[in-house]
Amino acid sequence: MKRDEFFWISTINKATVVVNSRSGLLEERIARLAARGIAAVEADAAVDGTKRVKKYIAYEPMLIAATSPEVTLIHAGRSSQDILSTARIAVVRDDAVELCRAFDAVLDRLLALAEEHRSTIVPNYTNGVAAQPNSYAHYVLGFLASLLRTRERLSQFLVRLNECPMGATVLNGTGWPLDRDGMAAVLGFDRPRRNAFDCTCLAPADLPIELASIVASAALQVGAFVDDIMVQYAQPRPWIQLQEGGENTYVSSAMPQKRNPGLMNNCRADASEVVAEMTAAFLRAHNVVPGMVDAKSTAKNSRAAATAISMFERFLKVLNGLRINPERALEELNSDWTASQEIADRLMREHGLPFRIGHHVASRMVSWARANNVLPLDFPYEEMRRIYREEIEEEFPEASAELPMSEAQFRDALDPRKIVEARRTSGSAAPAEVAAMLEEDRAQLAVFKAQTAALDEKIAGSLAALEKDFGLFAAAN
Repeated sequence: MKRDEFFWISTINKATVVVNSRSGLLEERIARLAARGIAAVEADAAVDGTKRVKKYIAYEPMLIAATSPEVTLIHAGRSSQDILSTARIAVVRDDAVELCRAFDAVLDRLLALAEEHRSTIVPNYTNGVAAQPNSYAHYVLGFLASLLRTRERLSQFLVRLNECPMGATVLNGTGWPLDRDGMAAVLGFDRPRRNAFDCTCLAPADLPIELASIVASAALQVGAFVDDIMVQYAQPRPWIQLQEGGENTYVSSAMPQKRNPGLMNNCRADASEVVAEMTAAFLRAHNVVPGMVDAKSTAKNSRAAATAISMFERFLKVLNGLRINPERALEELNSDWTASQEIADRLMREHGLPFRIGHHVASRMVSWARANNVLPLDFPYEEMRRIYREEIEEEFPEASAELPMSEAQFRDALDPRKIVEARRTSGSAAPAEVAAMLEEDRAQLAVFKAQTAALDEKIAGSLAALEKDFGLFAAAN
């Protein structure tokens, strides 16, 4: 049976029969009567979809029609408020578990992409301008770091979410000695939610908002990743793009040379929709007194997760469709001066020159090269010696004006691959650090997957046990 609001209302009724019978709050005859009625209502709804109602006040008349008014004894100590709050939280829980799986598939693919491109050197950009060389693996691991933080929030959210409102009644509890712990357990929750007012008035509104905020955070990174690829399409020779064909790209109706990245356009739009759903969730709850239903709609609150799942599924297709040209990436690096900071760094680190003076030397080098249309691989060593001499004489005359770097050292400092390999700090693009981060991220993702699987198994096991126990009452009829 689809686990919608009707499913959970019916399941909560079954749980009431089982738990209240154990507690002595429901006599055997009424428990069997209720079991017969619940089974009849479910059978009718399986045939007629219009009977899959979303509110208890619509469910109960069908239950009475199938039995008698005596069946309403199961409603002692309950309210539509705690029933619907529990159903809504349970639907959000199912949404979040499905969301975890879609998210984890993306994280798995990012890990694989980083593994595949440990040795691929590419330009990275700041302020939209080519900045420094980096390994593509390190770049991807940067996104992984951010997305794993979001994934951690999702796991933490599931812990906060998995508390049962049943027994709160309207908002302040009940005089009936209900077994709230037992009710929570049979419905797959970890524990009852503590404060009855929170159970029905606040949590059903603020928990869906928290989930919407979490997925919007992921959407920001998905959008940034896609946008970073999209800017390459403005170049006549991108170093990264989608494999042509299928749903990845389409040919312009008027311009035969264009291969528009439709898949990425749609993925970026998906990310925007996720952020829009977050905004809608916040606005529905804004300026509303506690106890109102504005922010509690199951259908509306489920849209954030559903939209995020679609985004992750399309983003996975983007990641699977990426084609990276390492030679073209290296060519782009060598056509600009992304290695220039390395000159300043090495002049300071290896030869004791103040960094700012070295920075000015490198800046003069770049200015001369651009004015004379000279690329890094072709820069004359003698010209570098002249530039260094001029800078030292003008700004740091107490130092030797002779360039301390040999020609081989100078060429080595301009090699993007050597720059990346020479990084030494923790978390850098150094190959050993990239390898370590890959292992750490795999381990962290494995923990998150295990937590999700354990919750899913807990819910399934609890519901299966409930059906078995409930079946004993139904069979007695």
